[in-house]
Amino acid sequence: MKKSQQDKLASKLVKAFLKNKTISPLPKKFTKKLTNADKFRKLCENKIKEPIIGFKAGGTAIPVIKKLKEKEPFYASIFERNFIKSGKKVKINNSTLGIELEVYYLIKKKFFNLKGRIKKQNITRLISHMGPCIEIVGYRQRKKGITSFGDLCSDFGANVKFLIGPKKKFKKINIGNLKTNIQNKKIKQIVNGNTNTVYVNPINSLIFVLNKLKKDKINLNKNFYVFTGSTVGVVPILGKGSYIGKIDKLGSVKAIIN
Repeated sequence: MKKSQQDKLASKLVKAFLKNKTISPLPKKFTKKLTNADKFRKLCENKIKEPIIGFKAGGTAIPVIKKLKEKEPFYASIFERNFIKSGKKVKINNSTLGIELEVYYLIKKKFFNLKGRIKKQNITRLISHMGPCIEIVGYRQRKKGITSFGDLCSDFGANVKFLIGPKKKFKKINIGNLKTNIQNKKIKQIVNGNTNTVYVNPINSLIFVLNKLKKDKINLNKNFYVFTGSTVGVVPILGKGSYIGKIDKLGSVKAIIN
């Protein structure tokens, strides 16, 4: 049976993902609209027979949602190969968009057996741990910039690597108003932020992802991570060396950029 253009391009992007290579930009018909991009993402992810450790929320800044005329964020799967510990080295290329500082949650596997929608009233019993993380974002395509959420979503959510800081046992804190900071002291690059830039509150982002998983009938049957979105926007990587991110009450996380 002859493969469709979409299937051929998905296989090509998957190969680039697995081999850490880049390809020519995808046709806009697969990336401009978020609905089409989401279908393309799922097609790509289904071709990868490797463990998924969690999911990321993307496009969680309300001003960006409005600017790009979207209705909501998006989500993507995170494969184990892109999940590393704080302090490890990350190699970047010309298609790397930048670095982000996020709040992550570790969710109990009983979530998959829970019926009904996830709300603020029932979400806390599903969270095991939380902490800070750094996401390196970039394309598997030779292109720069963001014109739509579809650009990011179609390319595996544009995730390159996730580095997690220490796990803290979950407790109720004012997660919607914590100061954050990421910096590279060597080149004197400092960017301040706040958790309230993440869909007003990272918990809102978490709820969004979990309800999307329910809608898409995804079941990992194990504990999993949810990365909620950047507290500092997409920070350009201006130099190599150590980038250290700090979130009040949660701790710090480090990435060494090569």
